[in-house]
Amino acid sequence: MLPTAAQLPSYAVEFGEGRFCFTVMADNALRVRYCEDSLYSLPDEWLYTANTATNAAVTTSENDLYYSIATSAFTARLDKQSGVLTVANSSGTTVFTAVSHDLKPTEVGGMAAYEARMRALSPSEEHLYGLGQFQDGHNNVRGLIRRLTQVNTQISLPVYLSSRGYGVLWNNYGLTNFNPARDSVALTRSSEVGEKSIVDVTTTAGNNQEERIENRFTATISVKRDGHYALLLDVGQRMARRHHLKIDGKEIVNLSNIWLPPTTSTIVWLTAGEHAIEAQLERGDKPVIYYKEVDNTTTLHSPVAAAVDYTVLVGTADEVIASLRDITGGTPLLPAYAYGYIHCRERFHSQDELLDVATRFRREAYPIDVIVQDWQYWGRYGWNAMRFDEQHYPNPRQMTDSLHAMNLRLMLSVWSKIDPSSAVGQDMQSRGYFIPGTEWVDFFMPEAAEAYWKHFSRNLLTPHNIDAWWQDATEPENDDLLSRRVKRGTLPGEAVRNVYPLVMNKVVYDGLRRDDSARRSMILTRSAFPGIWRYGVVTWSGDVGNDFTALHHQLTAGLGIMATGQPWWTYDAGGFFRPRDQHTDEAYQERLLRWVEASVYLPLMRVHGYQSDTEPWLYSVETDSIIRLCLEERYRLLPYIYSTAARVSREGYTMMRPLVFDYAGDSTALDVETQYLFGPSLLVNPVLAAGTTSQPTYLPRNQGGWYDYHTAKHYAGGQTIESPVTKATIPVYVRAGSILPLSQGGEHAMQSLSAPMTICVYPGSDATFTLYHDEGVNNNYEQGAFSTITLTWRDASATLAISDRHGSFANMPDTIPMTIVNIATGEQKQIAYSGKMTTVVLGEE
Repeated sequence: MLPTAAQLPSYAVEFGEGRFCFTVMADNALRVRYCEDSLYSLPDEWLYTANTATNAAVTTSENDLYYSIATSAFTARLDKQSGVLTVANSSGTTVFTAVSHDLKPTEVGGMAAYEARMRALSPSEEHLYGLGQFQDGHNNVRGLIRRLTQVNTQISLPVYLSSRGYGVLWNNYGLTNFNPARDSVALTRSSEVGEKSIVDVTTTAGNNQEERIENRFTATISVKRDGHYALLLDVGQRMARRHHLKIDGKEIVNLSNIWLPPTTSTIVWLTAGEHAIEAQLERGDKPVIYYKEVDNTTTLHSPVAAAVDYTVLVGTADEVIASLRDITGGTPLLPAYAYGYIHCRERFHSQDELLDVATRFRREAYPIDVIVQDWQYWGRYGWNAMRFDEQHYPNPRQMTDSLHAMNLRLMLSVWSKIDPSSAVGQDMQSRGYFIPGTEWVDFFMPEAAEAYWKHFSRNLLTPHNIDAWWQDATEPENDDLLSRRVKRGTLPGEAVRNVYPLVMNKVVYDGLRRDDSARRSMILTRSAFPGIWRYGVVTWSGDVGNDFTALHHQLTAGLGIMATGQPWWTYDAGGFFRPRDQHTDEAYQERLLRWVEASVYLPLMRVHGYQSDTEPWLYSVETDSIIRLCLEERYRLLPYIYSTAARVSREGYTMMRPLVFDYAGDSTALDVETQYLFGPSLLVNPVLAAGTTSQPTYLPRNQGGWYDYHTAKHYAGGQTIESPVTKATIPVYVRAGSILPLSQGGEHAMQSLSAPMTICVYPGSDATFTLYHDEGVNNNYEQGAFSTITLTWRDASATLAISDRHGSFANMPDTIPMTIVNIATGEQKQIAYSGKMTTVVLGEE
């Protein structure tokens, strides 16, 4: 049994009015706590569950000036006079310096607490990534002001990753401010009545319409000197409908959507003096602009805390994320079908309608694995009653059985909010299991969590044999913990404001492992917190718009969440909110295709849409045919995707990779916003503008250069090229020194993973790739029921070595037909791999 955080090697040093406590969490991870009086405590195990620290050799030293603690991976030194903490890597290079640790007494909901603040150095050349999923379009977050709250379309994870070779996890379950600003100004609403509009909205009570009135808001700010300034616009409501900002008449921000976070951030250049601020916002907004000059520091601040508490992780981006996952519980492998195509719409209205669509997918041979039943299947029984309305779903078990007969899986939407008048809601309310004043279940109460799962398992899981679960609105929605108390009134919601999605999804995951242990679980959820990856959850970007700006923002949002350690992520391809004439609107269908084409290269691929029938055959013949090509491409890539997913689970790897993961030393690569690596080999550059026939692509410095995935044309690295774009393709490049295993295709994931393979070798340097196979749907892989085959390319001899197959699993094929291709020369050789080491020469003999 692994030790808990409390059992790890810990060391204390008195300082000022309090003390520093250091805990070695892993060989490259040091937890730092500065605390004074003990005011309250929350469970460490919500965040930290497992670690490798027992293998870390720790040395300490102390004199009158310094206290030092070291492992083979880092040396941390505390200046006992100033409280400055430096952390150096194994080469002796200082990568992290915390210059101050501050606590200020406060009170929240009658509970004594502290405001906690840590300020660290951040030199101008540093790039920072992470903090979660934000809708502001920024990839590099250095200098930004961000407020980390959980709301629809925004997932706040207080983790950031540095290009200098370290990461920071801020250990606080409440709201966190990143680079908070001292200066602010409230904007004044003009007296003139703005434009009115009626819009469709989706709410926790269903679909509705609202009247919107926009107004002009103005203010003036003054800055003392020329420089870059970070701005945060807070609209003053729980959610926003528009983000808009002009400075001196120049538009800086302009984003509209039914759901937007209450804040948005940007950085601008301002000259010394006064500047006119203008914003077109909702009439009921109460906007405030927070601003500060960008300097060479990064600050983390929590208004409700027991201590300054954070963990520094040292190493490359992969090493940081792997260690972060290790000390917080690891990442299960999703079922193989999860990596295929997930089809969703808002919504199917009956059992017959859902099965008719599923049957057509199969009849017309579209690749697909999962079909999703969104909300309101409960009908007359009340919101999230955990029951199908028999008027429209007369036999749910027959529905899932029919899908299984077609090699399809069913995902069902289930909420943490329950109608109190429903049978389940009456039971929960009578026991006091709701957060007071809401219909959200209080998962901080173990008995409430147990009751929720009991209803879930008895009413949905056990009788209907459903495969996968969509836990929607797990924030809970609209930041609803603010100003409320949880755990039978014993704990202010502010203290646990951001951790609700973690404790909620734990209930479902643990319940599935107990009551459905033969089946590998899949949970789609709308919010997250560090450590949630141990529950095998998939996050998505919420109810977003469909325009190219929204697509751009989803890509930076996804890369931001990757840099925090959450590995499984996707978006609603095509956008959630869509035009009513989407099936005939040519401009929309162009955007739809760009969303779908990029989703081929996301950890998961999913289409969804508000009040929409999203099936590909409903669009133009051309759009339909291109979507089919995208689905077929996803299924061709499944051996590559599934083997890479196994690395995520086995090695702490990251599948969707901000360029800092592989090119931290390439300054140009660090500035690229929306390009990323998909797995170890594919460089993806999504199309983000209408009418695009070519666009620039930066090819990072790479030994052997790059190959165009579509044409095999070779390019040197370290340059920006003009990439051709067609309606059916986006720019994708393969790193020289890659081995790319492809399937000859199939209509579902297990069929594609068992089909004959094409092993594409992209020469230019040596390469390795490990093929992973298992049973795909159960947890037997955790007991070793899987196989691996290592492919090794030796560039000098143009030789591919295929290792002995290691391991086995039920129904493992005796042979695998393989076509080996040298992409540079076009040479091919076919073999029947039988599990024994084989060498194939792909060059002049």
